[in-house]
Formats: sequence, C-alpha cells, structure tokens
Amino acid sequence: MIRRSVARLAVAFTGVVALLVAGQTAAYAAPTNDDFSAATTVGTTPFTTTIDTTGATTDPTDPTGCANRGSVWFSFTPTVDGRVEAHTYGSDYYSVLSAWTGEQGSLTQVACNDDNGSQRSRIRFAVTAGTTYHLMVGTGGFGDNIGGSLRFSLDQAVAPANDDFVDAITVGALPYADTRNYAGATAETGEPSFYVRSAYTAWYAYTPTTTRSVTARTNPGYAGIAAYTGSSLTALSLVGYTSLYDYDPLTFVAQAGRTYLFQVGSDGSSAHTFQLDVAADPTVDFYHYPSEPSSYDQVSLGNSAYDPAGAGFASFAWDFGDGTTSTEPYPVHRFPGDGDWTVRLSVRTVDGRTASVSHVVSVRTHDVAIVKLNVPSTARVGQTIGVVVQVRNTRYDENVRVDLERSTPTGYLPAGSSTHPVPATDSGKSTRFVIDYTVTAEDLAVGKVSFRAVAELLDARDALPYDNELRSAPVKVA
Repeated sequence: MIRRSVARLAVAFTGVVALLVAGQTAAYAAPTNDDFSAATTVGTTPFTTTIDTTGATTDPTDPTGCANRGSVWFSFTPTVDGRVEAHTYGSDYYSVLSAWTGEQGSLTQVACNDDNGSQRSRIRFAVTAGTTYHLMVGTGGFGDNIGGSLRFSLDQAVAPANDDFVDAITVGALPYADTRNYAGATAETGEPSFYVRSAYTAWYAYTPTTTRSVTARTNPGYAGIAAYTGSSLTALSLVGYTSLYDYDPLTFVAQAGRTYLFQVGSDGSSAHTFQLDVAADPTVDFYHYPSEPSSYDQVSLGNSAYDPAGAGFASFAWDFGDGTTSTEPYPVHRFPGDGDWTVRLSVRTVDGRTASVSHVVSVRTHDVAIVKLNVPSTARVGQTIGVVVQVRNTRYDENVRVDLERSTPTGYLPAGSSTHPVPATDSGKSTRFVIDYTVTAEDLAVGKVSFRAVAELLDARDALPYDNELRSAPVKVA
C-alpha cells in the first residue's frame, strides 16, 4: 500500500478502485468474487484459496448484521447434513467472517465472527443438505485500509449416523462401547440442549432385560450425557444428566423393559467413545484416631468410601459393637471400656448399591502416675544424694523411663534418668526408682536445689499424662 499523509478519495468503478492521494493514483482490480452474484463456489471440501482483496468494494445490498466493508463472497451447497468450519487463518489483515442463507437483499444470518486468533475469524455452524450458504468476508477495524491477502478455508464434517433422535443406535449387551466423530454432529430442531449444554449431539437407545444400576460415560470424559425416557423429542422425561466439561459419569437404576435414550454432547473438536456398563460396586473402608485409643478418648472415625460409578452416597451406618450406632459420615465415639470392639460401617449409594467393612478397634487404657518424690532436706557440695521416685501402675505391665531434672535460676536442666519394668498391681504398691545426683557449686550459689521427675511409657500412650510429673521440696545446700 502507498503511504498517505493527506486525505484520500476512493472512487469505485467497474472492476477498478482509483485512489487519488496528493497527486498520486493507485489502481486495484476488484476480486472476481467481489459481488454476491459472483460468489466463488466451494465444491469439494476441504477447500482453501488465497486471493487479493485490496480492491474489494461494498455493495448496497450487502447485509449489515456483520461487518461488510470491502466484502468478498463464497457459496457452499452441502450434499449431506453436517457441520461446517470456515476461517481466515493465514490472512494478513483484520477480517470479519459471516454466513447467510436466502437471496440477495433478503439474507438471514447463520454465523458471524470478527476476532478469533489475532484478528482473524472463524465460524462453525450446522448445515442441511441442499441448502446454499453464502459466506461473506469483510474488513474489520477502523481506518482507510481495506482488504489485503485473504486466505479462506472451509471444511465440512459429516454428521454421525446417530446424529438424530430417530436414528439412535441400539445398545446391546453390556459392557458396550461405540466411538463416533462429533465434529459433524448437529442438534436437530426441538432437541433439548439445557442438560448436555452442547450443539454437537448424538443418540443411543438401551432397553435392559433386568432391573439394575447402569453407568454411562465417555472417553475422553468431558462430553455431556443426558438420559431420558420417551418416544419422541417432544415427549422426553429426564432421568439424569452430566453436563459438558463436568467429567462425571451418569449412573441410575434402569428398569427392565423400559427404553432409555442417551443424548451425548461434545464440543465438536474430537471423537468420543460412549460406554455403558453395569454400575460397579462401591468400596468402603474406615480409619480412627487415636490409632491406639483409651477408654477416656473421644475416638474420631472417618470413612474412605468410594463410588466408581460416581453416583455418590446416600447413607452411612455405623455399628460400634458396644450397642450404639451412628449415621454420621465422620462420627466421634467414646467406647465404654477396654476391649476389642468390632466396628462395622455400611454405606448405600443414591441408586441403592451397598458395601460394608468391619474392623476391630482395640481399646487399651495405659496409665501410670508418680505418687511420691523423696529427697533429703539438706545436702552439701560434692555429696551424692539418692532421689527416690515412686511410680504406681494399676492396669497393664509397662516399661517406664523416669527422667530427673534439677532446678536452676532460669529453669530445669537434665539431671539423670532410670528405666524399669513397672508391673500392674491393684494393691496400692508402687515401683521405686532411685536416681543419684551429686550436689554442685552452682547449687551452693543458689543455696538450694529442687527436682522434677517425669515418667514416660516406652511401649504405649499414657491416657492420663497429667499425673506423670511431680516436683520435690527444695533441698537446702550448705
């Protein structure tokens, strides 16, 4: 294009556009498909052509519902139903693409796009065999520049055999799988679209011989699926659905002898395999915390139920084995005492499939206590004294470590430890731990020292750790 810094006057005449700029004249031949009546006919597909649209003009009869400045025309009459994609990728100017049906001066818009990928355009629309579609490419944006190098492409994808409701493919024995290319799929007049949320649909029909839960899914899994009963598009009753991009299977109870119609909706970009099978059984397990509970613990129980059919769970039933139950998914329960309690969890999906599992929850209440801490009343620097710790245990034989700490002006520091078996006894007797400690000059500087003893179970969790610690009276250091 010639650079222009002054006003431009465009004069259109037959086949030529004269541009008069500051005494310079540039002439461009109008493309052969400049007018509606001279539209380039697209025969076989895929079709691609590159033309110079610099001299394209705007006819007064060009439709105004989409950009028509500097327009050129193409026409296409499909021989079979399907979908068409047309685009201007590869062009070097801002193009606007639209499709129309009807006669010149009285056209009905089918599709319009003015920006799809860096100011190029693309349209997709359903076509009916024998109907002529007129495609107009105009110049978008603002300014004086009109047209340029246009690369126009058009391709048709043929509708699958089960595109229409009446042509639904009959599903036989389960499991069933069928693959179709949805690029040419269409939505017929009156076809519901709210549930699958797609204009690229195909149909399947299934009549079970026994009543059972079935699962419908697609691969890739993002297609929408809606299931209906009914004999025509105008008399459909929804059974269930999963929308486009939900990535969920559809599961429901199919009654023997009743015909179910499956509407599969895609985004039109790929093939999908429709799969129908008997719904798989759910699985279930559970866990509890603490893992080694005592009779004092509020035990949290959680489920890991899973439904491979994706229907979800309607109920949870817990039997704790002690005469109590719960219907909560994640109950909290306190067992009445030590023992091995058989806990059972049963689940039911929304369509009635069930699963259950049982585990033994072992409840053991381990508990020791420091009941006495004996120290001398006085000591001197360098003297080794015996700190006596009495540990009582009434439930189970335990291995116990007693850690001894001495006082300092800033807190307690380790002073020794001792480990012994502590047998269980209900006689009130305790097990004696003796830990030696040598009095230091630091203790003399303070003038006294006191001790803290802490008992720890080595093989179990103490149910009541608050009584595992005891402090001594001060020992006067002379």
